Amino acid sequence: MSRSKKIVKISILGILVNLILVAFKALVGILANSISIILDAVNNFTDALSSIVTIVGVKLAGKKPDKKHPFGHGRIEYFSAVIVAIVVLVTGVMALKESIEKIIQPEDADYSVISLIVVAVAVLVKFFFGHFVKKQGKELNSKSLVASGVDAISDAALSLSVLIGAIISFFWHVSLEGYIGAIIAVMIIRTAVEILRDSANDLIGTRVDNALVEKMKKVICGYPEIEGVYDIAVHNYGPNKIIASAHMQVGDTLRTRDIHKLSRKVEVDIYEKFGVILTLGVYASNDDGKSKAIKQSIEKILKDYPTLLQMHGFYVDEVEKTISFDLVFSFEEEKATEKVREIKKKIREKYSDYQVAVIIDVDTAGEY
Repeated sequence: MSRSKKIVKISILGILVNLILVAFKALVGILANSISIILDAVNNFTDALSSIVTIVGVKLAGKKPDKKHPFGHGRIEYFSAVIVAIVVLVTGVMALKESIEKIIQPEDADYSVISLIVVAVAVLVKFFFGHFVKKQGKELNSKSLVASGVDAISDAALSLSVLIGAIISFFWHVSLEGYIGAIIAVMIIRTAVEILRDSANDLIGTRVDNALVEKMKKVICGYPEIEGVYDIAVHNYGPNKIIASAHMQVGDTLRTRDIHKLSRKVEVDIYEKFGVILTLGVYASNDDGKSKAIKQSIEKILKDYPTLLQMHGFYVDEVEKTISFDLVFSFEEEKATEKVREIKKKIREKYSDYQVAVIIDVDTAGEY
């Protein structure tokens, strides 16, 4: 069974479970005049809605790439999560309003033993179902399923607070309805905000997991011809669609056909190990005595710039009389262009017969 079909199957199961809980909780809440149980039912209803949106998102995200969307439609999964978050947020705000009204004008609930049993069973169902969905989400690399699982476990905790409040009301006739409802509402709003934050980050693009970058570097640098790997940029076009680019540094005596064979080997290796589609560029290096001396001299100049993270792609062309390299500054450096002008001026003062070419790179992946 494909990944998308498994996600849809689990989501449909989630819809059925939540709708059953909605029916029982809503009935108990209405009969017992319990705002906290009714809100708990509403919370389960939003979970069912989120599962429906997840199914639609997965189906749309699974569409094949086309001319307008050559990287596929995978990011629709992230957009669907935004829709879920908005629905949950509106529900949470409305629930908070109702709960505050109950605190200001409290009404006694009328619980029965049966209603307590129903809520208790609902707690157990949500708890075990949440763990199941969360586990499946991790195995399928589905953020929406993981989020649904975590949300279900949180719902179980909220339902437990409802059960405790109901037991207190049943035995000691102390009404905590409004307060428990307010707690549930706040938790619903918090969940919505977290989903919105995570989904917005996925849509905007966040820094890739450093562990993946380091593993890729290790594989690439495992080839004896490669002296280093730089400028790794990783782009996420959906849960299972990762495209990356990087520069490998090799000696300038390596022939074009050898570089071609090497880059193809590396790209296939990275895809088979990590499922990442990698495109490689090349930095040439020359290790003659004069080039080494110039590099060491420039490295001394660069030590005066604490926000400078790395120099790479260094090359001295004696025919064209050029010194070229890339610099990576930290994001805290607001005057990188001015710093580069200073650096180039200092280099030209020492090596006046050379042209100096510097490119400012961005620290997009890895750690320096």
